[in-house]
Amino acid sequence: MVEPVAAGQERRRPALSPSRASDFKQCPLLYRFRAVDRLPETPTRAQVRGTVVHSVLERLFGLPVSERAPGQARDLLLPAWKDLLADQPELGELFDGPDDPELARWLESANALLDAYFELEDPRRLQPEACELRVETELDSGVLLRGFIDRVDVAPTGEIRLVDYKTGAAPREIGEAKALFQMKFYALVLWRTRGEVPRQLLLMYLADKQSLAYAPDEAELRRFERTLEAIWQAILRAGRTGDFRPNPSRLCDFCDHKPRCPAHGGTPPPYPGWPEPDPGPESALDRAD
Repeated sequence: MVEPVAAGQERRRPALSPSRASDFKQCPLLYRFRAVDRLPETPTRAQVRGTVVHSVLERLFGLPVSERAPGQARDLLLPAWKDLLADQPELGELFDGPDDPELARWLESANALLDAYFELEDPRRLQPEACELRVETELDSGVLLRGFIDRVDVAPTGEIRLVDYKTGAAPREIGEAKALFQMKFYALVLWRTRGEVPRQLLLMYLADKQSLAYAPDEAELRRFERTLEAIWQAILRAGRTGDFRPNPSRLCDFCDHKPRCPAHGGTPPPYPGWPEPDPGPESALDRAD
């Protein structure tokens, strides 16, 4: 159910985030379940681990340069997990209490990802302009774009690099395509807000200790802008009619909403109408890979 806006609360315009745009591209009905119905989903241990690792890396860059070492990152892991648990106590249900040996193994797997990060770059040689940067811009067509960037690096000469950490085990052909879509989204927002095309988009795959660098150009971002505008117009058309059609694929086996999907014999809940004021911001778990 979409919650009504409280008296005196500012209405936020519906916006498009990279997560929700990817949802609609993958399956319009998935977009509806997440952005319109806002049906609850059960996060996986891998998703939550990704969120915690992202939090640790953000905190790491908040330390003095000399303290950005593997041992310090490991020391930040448990506090980051406890803070996330305090904010979302339901995540504790992923384990059988603090003494669950599965929790210890899960934390150690997160430590392994943090160790892998230090094999890819030395954070003592970097001074990011921002970590977990919230960005928003309105295109000339009126589409409002909104999202969060893991890290923004700006060279002394002014070149911009956008960095995204990947910790999950998604198939590379799917995961990389989705990740590049996300990074182009951020590059477009930065270009529209700062007037400069980012020099590099850097994806850091911690699980296999590999990096993927990509250099966008202005013509490509203009084409991508038209793609986002087309996606948004398709979302609005579906929103007016409630006709969010399923798009069955092998990803259905990993979808929490498969039992209620008509493509698999299920029945969606009654359409609640287009959400006001907003389909909701993407959360840290949305962005966990």
